[in-house]
Amino acid sequence: MGFCPYDTIYPAMTNPFRKYFGPSTLVAAAFIGPGTVTVCTLAGVRSGYSLLWALLFSIIATLVLQEMTGRLGIVTRKGLGEAIYSQLSHPLVRGIGILLVLSAILIGNIAYEGGNISGAVLGLDAFFLSLDVSINGVQFYPLSFVIGGIAFWLLFSGSFKRIVQVMTALVGLMSIVFVTTAVVIMPDLPSIAKGLFLPSASADELLTVIALVGTTVVPYNLFLHASTVQEKYERVSQLSDMRIENAVGIILGGIISMCIVITSAAAATDGSEVSSAADMAAQLEPLLGSWAKDYMGIGLFAAGITSAITAPLAAAYATSGILGWNARLSDIRFRLVWMAVLVVGVLFSAFSIDPVRLIEFAQVANGITLPVIAIFLLYIMNEPLLLGPSRNSLRHNIFGVIVILVALLIGFRSLNSVFGFM
Repeated sequence: MGFCPYDTIYPAMTNPFRKYFGPSTLVAAAFIGPGTVTVCTLAGVRSGYSLLWALLFSIIATLVLQEMTGRLGIVTRKGLGEAIYSQLSHPLVRGIGILLVLSAILIGNIAYEGGNISGAVLGLDAFFLSLDVSINGVQFYPLSFVIGGIAFWLLFSGSFKRIVQVMTALVGLMSIVFVTTAVVIMPDLPSIAKGLFLPSASADELLTVIALVGTTVVPYNLFLHASTVQEKYERVSQLSDMRIENAVGIILGGIISMCIVITSAAAATDGSEVSSAADMAAQLEPLLGSWAKDYMGIGLFAAGITSAITAPLAAAYATSGILGWNARLSDIRFRLVWMAVLVVGVLFSAFSIDPVRLIEFAQVANGITLPVIAIFLLYIMNEPLLLGPSRNSLRHNIFGVIVILVALLIGFRSLNSVFGFM
């Protein structure tokens, strides 16, 4: 890996909180994007607090899987893509694995990057007049290039320290926005407790449940985490520190998602239509006044730009690993991958191109790949020759099997949403 050792960047004496933030903060920043904000908003509007249990399960599942990838990265000094590449020795099987990963991670992230950048642009619109212009009848959004430029500068800098610092600040910003709004709106606490710990869902709510899980437990975060933990942790003895940091990052991200559900559920109690973060801002105006739009704009901007940065980074790690390249941020092939994802995303966003077919393909690829990757991860985490005493315990395997079953359900949902089997 091509970064400076993390311990030299964050010496313990000068930064006592460094052990709580790092690679898992990037994971939290990655899964809280505009899509998550939208899904959580709609879940709160349509089902109130009753589906909070699905997010609680999602947090536990993410903790389990990300702990495994973190342990894999620290013990073996390999990313998940590299582990797949090295373990799949048969040419045909390796070719299928490479195709699945490239389809789901590389093409999938290209498809969704436009949405990430567009979400950040919508957040900026709260502070600026509408900057969209029409060129030969085509709407053009120059702010997309501003967001893309910020992401490009951060990734091209090659500084893991800077990336973590920016992502930590943005996650902190989202925490302030969404946690504060959830508190200010004074939700029904007994109903929240019931929604968290008494699972229930009607047939009509099943797809929303799966969407809440799918927007939190995402394949590319597994590749991102396995590679980035190696920048902070250099010894197996640091596994306990990784687990603490992993718990802080994932739980913080989960709390943000829950607060979005809680806020939208409470804001929609008067019967008004709330279908987006912008509608939710209007519902908060009685409490926050003229600051409501600005406040939600900050949250949406932070959600959009964090995903706009982490999606290209994860795609580069996954692609480099599965193709057997040197997964360093300074490597030209690594840079070309994230640049391709970022540039296409900027163009999709700037010219309001709706990549429907590409997103449909990405849904299918992600739906197939998540359970496959989870199964493979569970397999290699039980390899004694690879991990030795750090291999999975019975508890890890039980949780892993449960997550795989849910991943299969998500995969079926993805296929069904595209092809309409039912």
